[in-house]
This record gives sequence, C-alpha cells and structure tokens, in this order.
Amino acid sequence: MSRSRSPIISAFVILVLGIMMAPAAPAQTFSVLHTFTGGPDGGNPGTVAVGGAGVLYGTASQGGMTSCQFGCGVIFRLALENSAWILSPLYEFTGGTDGANPDDMVVGPSGILYGMTSGGGSGFGTVFQFRPPVSPCKSVLCYWDETVIHTFAGPPNDGASPDLSRLIFDPAGNVYGTTDAGGMANVGTAFELSQSGGGWDIAILHNFTSGNMDDGRHPLGGMIFDAQGNLYGTLNAGGTRDLGAVYELTPSNGNWTESILYYFGYGQIDNGDSPTGSLLMDESGNLYGTNTTGGQNGGGTVFELTPDSGQWVLSVLSNDFDNPPGPTSGVAMDASGNVYGVSMYDGAFNFGMVYKLTHSGGGWTMTDLHDFTGGSDGALPLDAVVLDASGNLYGTTYSGGTTTGCNGNIGCGVVWEITP
Repeated sequence: MSRSRSPIISAFVILVLGIMMAPAAPAQTFSVLHTFTGGPDGGNPGTVAVGGAGVLYGTASQGGMTSCQFGCGVIFRLALENSAWILSPLYEFTGGTDGANPDDMVVGPSGILYGMTSGGGSGFGTVFQFRPPVSPCKSVLCYWDETVIHTFAGPPNDGASPDLSRLIFDPAGNVYGTTDAGGMANVGTAFELSQSGGGWDIAILHNFTSGNMDDGRHPLGGMIFDAQGNLYGTLNAGGTRDLGAVYELTPSNGNWTESILYYFGYGQIDNGDSPTGSLLMDESGNLYGTNTTGGQNGGGTVFELTPDSGQWVLSVLSNDFDNPPGPTSGVAMDASGNVYGVSMYDGAFNFGMVYKLTHSGGGWTMTDLHDFTGGSDGALPLDAVVLDASGNLYGTTYSGGTTTGCNGNIGCGVVWEITP
C-alpha cells in the first residue's frame, strides 16, 4: 500500500560525516556514513542490506511519523554519490495497518525488499514487501510502495512480535521467518508465507513450547537453510537449564520435525548461553553463532557447531567478552573464512566494539577493529554486520551519534563502514 508524503519534508538529503580512524586496527578505516536525527530519517537503525555497489537499504525502528510516541519507524536508502553517502527516506510507517517499528530489511527475489514490523497491524506486527513506485518519480524525494503480505494475529493460532528476526527465501520464492511470541504457548513460532491466488498464505511450521527438554522458546534470530532444505535457528531460552538452544527443522511429507542440536548450559557453562541472532553456515556445513551472556568472562561467546557422527560438537571461538549482553546478533564471514561481528557493551569505552576472528594454528585470534566511544561514532551496536562484494564491512549502532532525543537514548544511532 502507498500513502501520502509527510508535509514536514520538502527535500531531504544528508551527507556523510567525517572519517574516523579506529585506534585498535590502524589498517582498517572506520567511517560514519550517516547520523540519524530521530526525525524524517528515523532513529535507532537495524541491520542494513547491501543493494549493489554503493547502495544500502535499511530500517530505523523509530522516527518518522509521530503517530507513535517516538515515531513509527522509517525505511531508508543510503547511496554513495560523488564520494558522499546520501540518505533518502523511502517510507514512514503510520502505526496503523501498515505496521510500526520495522525490523531488519532483506533483499528478496527480483530485488524486492522484504521486512517485518514488531508492532502495528492488529497489534502483533506485520510482514511487508517494498518496491519503487510504478510511475517514474520526478521529485527530489520519492517514496516507495509498501504492501503488507501478512498481519500477525497473535496466539494461539499465529505468531506475534517478530523481534530481531530476518526473513529468508526458498528457490520458489516462499518466505520464512520466526516470531518471538505468539503460537500455542505464546513463546514463538517458525512460519512460512507462500503466494496463493494473488495473496499470501501463512503456515506455522513449529510452535515453540515453554522450554522443556524437548524444545525451547523465544527464537530471536530468524533461520537459515542448508543445501538439503533443512532450517536452523537459535532459541534465547528454554532447554535443560533454561539457557537456550540451537534447533533444526526438517521437512517430511508436508510437515516439519524439530530436533534440538545443542542445549546451552548443559555441563559447560563456559560455552555461553542465551543465543540471539541468526546462525551462519559455512561450505562444510558448520554452524556459527553468538551468545549474549555466559562464557568465561560472563559477556557471551562466539561458537561453532560441527556435525560429527550424527552429533553436533560445540567449540568456543572466542570468550573475549566481559560486559553482558555482549554479542546480540549473528556473525558474517568473508571469502577467507574470517568471522566478523559486534559486541554491544564491550570495547575500551564500554559502548561496544567491532571484532574480527581469524583462524590460525588450530585456534582463533580476535582483532578489535573499532571501539565505539558513545560520541559521534555511535554507541551500542545491537544488530548484525554485513559484507559487500569488495570486502567492506557495514553496520549500525542503536544509539550514539551527534543528535539526541530518541527514546531518551544517547543519540539516535549511526550507519558505519570499515574498509579493509
């Protein structure tokens, strides 16, 4: 659906801020690409999506229309033009049937953008498509068209509150995701959306339970596919010690069967607990993820799960996080097998850090790429990082920057880049 332009914007372009060098890694160049104001450009951004060379798409969970207390959220495009990064707001949520407070954006089939909102709709959030208008835009500021493809109805028959969940797609263009709440036990669901008769039908693949030995609850990170069409994800709680788990969903004759691959806290507290964020699978079928707490220092871990003779064996790649919650999102991997991520409260100033893990000599070595200061470079990196085809690393911070006024936070957040 499309809606009218906001009258408070006549033309809105924002240029890149100054370049800052990360003190912990001189070979890496850290740059702030945009500082959010909490106004028409939004505030408190999520993970960005790479839309091609020099183009990023993303969502800001607040800012924009004032129908919500702190704004209902914004979809934006950030493009490199004449050596400067220019932000264009593409849509402002109203908090009505279109949703409110968008989560991470992804680029789907045919270049169509997809995302979810944690609020709005019928009060439980929405799934939406997003694309340029059919008619060419002749104005400086061009809004795109949003189409809601599902409105969550909440428990017991549907999901609710798809927080921190990224959508994925199968070869047929069906959409898969998770919700933090809703379902039969109101502790989360895994779902599929498929096109039918010009609309979309939802199927609940799994209703998570209250968290006994056979299951867990609160799937906060979305899912990933393997080559055989199985789905994998993490559960923030539940299991043998209520410290979370890694699960697999296997399709069979139109149904999906859940298997728990690993329960955190079971005999090995140093392995970490309470995973949040999507998993990553390498070419050998190994899974990589993060825990927000636990580990040797209490601030979380980065882990690898390796299949071995029908079992999954966990290895801790890094215990170098001191301040919980540490890594609150998944990791990215480059072509050389290096792993990248962020930790929310670590670093020299306790406002978060960007890290790189390098495999060497049978172990993993952490390199601190940037410590956020809580000032103009941002603070509290909550969401996942992404790599483009040239090896540039992009991410956001939930707060920090040079403006204030987003939900009482220290700034409204930034988009940043680290170039190798």
